[in-house]
Amino acid sequence: MADNGIKALTFDTGGTILDWHSGFRDALAKLGKKHDIDKDWAGLTNEYRRRTLQTMLNHGEHQPASKNFDHVHRDVLHELARESGLEAFSDADLRTVSWDALHNLTCWPDFPATLPRLREKFVCVSFTLLSIRNIIDTARANGLSWDAVISCEAIGKYKLLPEAYHTCAKFLQLDPAECCMVACHNFDLDAAKSCGFKSAFVRRPDEWGHEAPPNPEPNAHHDFVADDFPDLARQLGIAV
Repeated sequence: MADNGIKALTFDTGGTILDWHSGFRDALAKLGKKHDIDKDWAGLTNEYRRRTLQTMLNHGEHQPASKNFDHVHRDVLHELARESGLEAFSDADLRTVSWDALHNLTCWPDFPATLPRLREKFVCVSFTLLSIRNIIDTARANGLSWDAVISCEAIGKYKLLPEAYHTCAKFLQLDPAECCMVACHNFDLDAAKSCGFKSAFVRRPDEWGHEAPPNPEPNAHHDFVADDFPDLARQLGIAV
């Protein structure tokens, strides 16, 4: 498929680019070993993800945004620790998950080598619920060079609110139709598409570890569906 006038690729980052499940699961398991506690760390990780997303999606809809995703990761983890009998985990222990692990998440292996090729043709932007500092840190940890970081933290309106997508396009000085949202989540792509963006679904079957992704199959209206980032690059006319 031709690129249809696309000038910028705006990337969901938390699940499409970064492997949050392995990062949080391994950090929790390390704490469990330290305190001789055995839990379903993978299951706890996925509940952590569900709750943080539920808290941040549409944040700022009815009143000014009052927190960023780092605050939410901290608060939700403390809540889960209380509920899960993890009182042995100190505040410093929990910070190794909610800050250290979060800010050092590893990229999925297909992305770092493909990003420079995509940047030869498109403006490539992290457009994310994650904090600005988080994207800075994970970019440095993974050797990524974004053209820009557009965090909902700076906009003050969080996805899936239309204002987030319209403001992203405005910051890039592009029409929404010149932007393509790239994600492994239908909910993000559908919201972007309703604002005039094009949409590219990249499969991440292992995003939730042992659990199947909540919505693994792309909706039919997406402009591109790719098995991985080299596949998406080829569909966009870039040899990899």
